[in-house]
Amino acid sequence: MASALCKSASRLRPLHLFRRIRVSSDLLSPSSPSPACISDGIRHGDFSLLRSFFSRNCGIERLKMDQRCLLSTSASDTTSKPNSSNPETKSEGSESSDGGSDQKNDRGSSGKDVRGAPVSWMSFFLLFATGAGLVYYYDNEKKRHIEDINKNSIAVKEGPSAGKAAIGGPFNLIRDDGKRITEKDLKGKWTILYFGFTHCPDICPDELIKLAAAIDKIKEKSGVDVVPVFISVDPERDTVQLVHEYVKEFHPKLIGLTGTPEEIKSVARSYRVYYMKTEEEDSDYLVDHSIVMYLMSPEMNFVKFYGKNHDVDSLTDGVVKEIRQYKK
Repeated sequence: MASALCKSASRLRPLHLFRRIRVSSDLLSPSSPSPACISDGIRHGDFSLLRSFFSRNCGIERLKMDQRCLLSTSASDTTSKPNSSNPETKSEGSESSDGGSDQKNDRGSSGKDVRGAPVSWMSFFLLFATGAGLVYYYDNEKKRHIEDINKNSIAVKEGPSAGKAAIGGPFNLIRDDGKRITEKDLKGKWTILYFGFTHCPDICPDELIKLAAAIDKIKEKSGVDVVPVFISVDPERDTVQLVHEYVKEFHPKLIGLTGTPEEIKSVARSYRVYYMKTEEEDSDYLVDHSIVMYLMSPEMNFVKFYGKNHDVDSLTDGVVKEIRQYKK
């Protein structure tokens, strides 16, 4: 409001000065008294011409002052015009600002730039095709790598052995019928040895049941009689009679062997078998031992061992395979 009043006053000021200049210009007309007339009037006591002269001169001086003021006002108006906003320019600026605000509003409302998306459909398609190609390539490479690993593992398993393991050796134990037996008495037939004890709650019975079933299946598939042998690792409790009653519960061909603690220790060392008493309370205790079956050739040489992870079928197939390779 104050700026508007200042602008109106600055516009009206030149008009007021122009009116004053017109009034003062009347004083400069040809009817102004000359200096001689003024001197004659003073001699005769007439001071009216002198007063008129002074009033006119004062008007001239006032006119000069008004002209200076008008020039200064015009100069200030001229210098202020470039800074003052032109209506058209102001309207264009307002339109541009409005346009900018509209663009901001449009961008804010839609969340996207109105100038167009930077990614075209063609670039999106190329990106998708490249990604699909990379996935397909790496998938094939992964499958090929897995196949190579499987082939290499099979080749290693089927390859010739580098040497014979130092498993097996001479022994002299008591059979479940009370007679002494050595490794020489078992020569001429395939033999499977298993180390355990008669008081075993679950593992030994499960393994002997698996062994008995595999013996019959091996006979059906290969026509070879394999001799199953059970060797006790608990000589203090497993007597000859107890071992005899125990082995006959699983298979009629199963042979039970026992002996003195020194004899059992010696045969266990020869076949790399671990055993140790645990949870001993008076005469009731358990024996922790290796759960392994040893396949021995007709010469009583070590051929292969089978752990607890083998079931009846895998044990049967493994023994039949070794027998057939041995015949070749």
